[in-house]
Amino acid sequence: MAESLATPPPHTKYAVLSFPAPHILLVTLNRPKALNCINTAGHEELDAVWSWLDNEPSLRVGVLTGTGRAFCAGADLKEWNAQQSEKKSRPSRSTGFGGVSRRGGKKPLIAAVNGICFGGGMEMVVNTDIVLASSAATFGLPEVKRGVVAIAGALPRLVRTVGKQRAMEMALTGRTLGAAEAREWGLVNRVVESSVLVQAAVEMAALVAQNSPDAVIVSREGVKLGWEGVGAEDASRILVDTWFGRLEAGENMREGLRAFVEKRAPKWVPSKM
Repeated sequence: MAESLATPPPHTKYAVLSFPAPHILLVTLNRPKALNCINTAGHEELDAVWSWLDNEPSLRVGVLTGTGRAFCAGADLKEWNAQQSEKKSRPSRSTGFGGVSRRGGKKPLIAAVNGICFGGGMEMVVNTDIVLASSAATFGLPEVKRGVVAIAGALPRLVRTVGKQRAMEMALTGRTLGAAEAREWGLVNRVVESSVLVQAAVEMAALVAQNSPDAVIVSREGVKLGWEGVGAEDASRILVDTWFGRLEAGENMREGLRAFVEKRAPKWVPSKM
């Protein structure tokens, strides 16, 4: 897959990039001794990776997971403490924690939560598009236990996913949810055994990647408009006025309709959306 890339991937020190199937980027957080906590340099790396995913024509879906017993335990608190001691302010990014928690983006991102998912890790997961979790995964927003707040975008988004009372319980108590409870609450699509988690996430990504890349981008945008609080009619108008004309003008819509009439598999081209 790497040889078919139109542009080189960004250099990463704290994450491993791989291409497990056509059109799919797998990003594995790789600070296992630090429970994959993300430091300042790691945020910058990941922000560059997701921007590259959106702009690399051969890629259609991203998958995010972690090495070791954690998906991501949140911010690097040792670095944060040092910054506080030196009276340095923490950098603020429009895309949020790990370039994900406030990401708009174009292409879908699937979380494969392999273990501990706390703080900023949880904030990332709330804003991914599909979430698979291992049976050993645990979820939480423990910020209140450390005197800080989950300000990277999860709190208002969490309300829309699990409802006010459950969001309040997570945010105010800082308690941990197991994978089964997270699925019951609607945070997780599917729970699988740890040994097959990444495979299951890649298979899910492949189901997305087999579809028209243009239609996937526009469908994702439509769902996000509703989830982010735009009224149903306003969201429909925005989708039609802003996105449908671009979809209709693209090659993939014509190819999909032709392929149906001709009773063959469609041959998608990279999205120009």
